[in-house]
Amino acid sequence: MSTTHTTALPDIVAIGRVCIDLYPEQFGVGLADIRSFSKSIGGSATNVAVAAAQLGNSVRLVTRTGADPFGEYARLEIARLGVDNTGITSVPGLQSVLTFCEVFPPDDFPLYIYRQPTAPDMYVDDSDLPLDLIERAPIFWATATGLSREPSRSAHYTAWRKRGRRPNTILDLDYRPMFWDNEAHAHTAVSEALDHVTITVGNLEECRVAVGETEPGRAADALLDRGIELAIVKMGPHGVMAATRTERVVSQPIPVDVVNGLGAGDAFGGALCHGLLHGMSLQQTLDFANAAGALVATRPQCSLAMPTLVDLNEFSAQAADSRTSGAGNRASRPTPS
Repeated sequence: MSTTHTTALPDIVAIGRVCIDLYPEQFGVGLADIRSFSKSIGGSATNVAVAAAQLGNSVRLVTRTGADPFGEYARLEIARLGVDNTGITSVPGLQSVLTFCEVFPPDDFPLYIYRQPTAPDMYVDDSDLPLDLIERAPIFWATATGLSREPSRSAHYTAWRKRGRRPNTILDLDYRPMFWDNEAHAHTAVSEALDHVTITVGNLEECRVAVGETEPGRAADALLDRGIELAIVKMGPHGVMAATRTERVVSQPIPVDVVNGLGAGDAFGGALCHGLLHGMSLQQTLDFANAAGALVATRPQCSLAMPTLVDLNEFSAQAADSRTSGAGNRASRPTPS
């Protein structure tokens, strides 16, 4: 069994979903007519970890797979893509999560996620947590989906209590109705979690679930009122906003020809982490992350689409010249996968 690990403190510890993405090789047709699929790893936290690693940052991922060949594939592939996989364990008796999708560019990508009765990553518990690393790592990344079931929910709170609301404690608001009993359940869980994190990332629907606001400015204000230090609000065709108590910036949409938007939000997250780690200004960080999302939207997969730093710097320079050109289908609504 291949294991990639670091002896030093990682730049990022991420906790959350992992799955096997089985994405079609034929676009514009439904599952019944698709003839072949490509295989890669996915899941929001996993994709963010890969995205950050591809940019040159060290990342440890905490998650769980099924005790099956797909789980072994996930461990091997995560290692191959540069992420420390020593925090990945299997759950006896459960199968790894499989995710199929249909691809109808530019903005329709139906997902079919097989994780019944539940996903192995919902069985992350306190014993899986590298608490010393979580406490000291420059960034700790978690997603709201991890709050939808026990024991994962309690493990998140154990991690947050150990970290003590240090800077760069990030919550991806990541709302997918299929993972929750109902919306009220999601709202309560996410609202409680806001007291333990310092940065939030979410689209307008996710902000509505979290704080009851869909107007970008009011959503950001509501998050800041909860003690959030940096609220990032994805505004669909209007770009993305980042707000602190003293600064508010917007990154405008980048026109691209969209192939698959499912990995864009996770690419955004990995690049956001990179900007925070490397001292970029808030505007630079937001533009860099927005460019990562746009670039990945032009590619057919998620984890395998994450750009290197050289690729992203080149694309970012091109994007700076093309933001107002109006060409292509705008990839301005990063969609977590």
